Amino acid sequence: MKNKKLIKRKDAVAGVIEALLLVALVAIIISTIQLVYVPQMMEQRESDHMDDVENQFSYLKSVIDLQSMVKEDIPISSPITLGSRELPYFVTARAFGQLDIINMDRTDSKMHINPPLFGLPPEIPLTSIKYKAHNSYFVDQTYVLEGGCVIVKQPDGETVKIEPAITVENETKINIIYNMPIITGVPGKNSTSGYKNCFVRTNYSGNRSSPYSGDIFGFNSFIRIYTEYLDAWNASLNKLLKEAVDNGYVNVTITQDPGGIDVVEIKPWDKTIHLELTVTDIGAQIGPGIVIT
Repeated sequence: MKNKKLIKRKDAVAGVIEALLLVALVAIIISTIQLVYVPQMMEQRESDHMDDVENQFSYLKSVIDLQSMVKEDIPISSPITLGSRELPYFVTARAFGQLDIINMDRTDSKMHINPPLFGLPPEIPLTSIKYKAHNSYFVDQTYVLEGGCVIVKQPDGETVKIEPAITVENETKINIIYNMPIITGVPGKNSTSGYKNCFVRTNYSGNRSSPYSGDIFGFNSFIRIYTEYLDAWNASLNKLLKEAVDNGYVNVTITQDPGGIDVVEIKPWDKTIHLELTVTDIGAQIGPGIVIT
């Protein structure tokens, strides 16, 4: 019986190697997309969401300004997008947000006027609507509507995005005309969190102002802003009062009150400050329903 020679064929081995190389190539491509491109896409997605929130806070401010000006009890709902969703088919994380209405009983922010205006208390609370983002890829940001201005804060600083409803006229006196909203939330509807859309429902409730305008002059006279956002308020007020500050008529600076608390202080210098202040009460709630005023 003749010996049979075994013939070795390498076709099957080559096919297995090709399959392994294809799998490795696909794995490299998916890993590159996951580690490089997906974070870039998610960062841009969260950045776009922050732009949306800025636009939504701008709209919310315009609604409150309109309600303060029209003085009609007409509730209006303003949308706020809390977060952004993850990408399908990839390992990503959602961005969440927290929205709060900061009432008078929850805030230490205030404006202190000395001497006080007739018919108004010397200390007027600076209430706010505050959104805090918890991003996974983009820098965390906080948007605050406080005292009628929109402030954005992030780890490297803060700024006023939209100025408060303050008009300044440089005449024989420095006339400051300020319409300040005081926001009062509905109990149980002051806070929400998540990533979906929600609505802030606001309405006009009333306003208060001094029967006559107040003059602020002399060494012991001042307007002090107590706030968490000192740098933003200081920059904004220096911008609004730039002509008066540059000419030495008034001084706007961050300083300390007699108790050692940091404040933004406006003091008269070579001209009297003529303050016309109107406080507008705005009812607010997060979600649908009738706003209680």
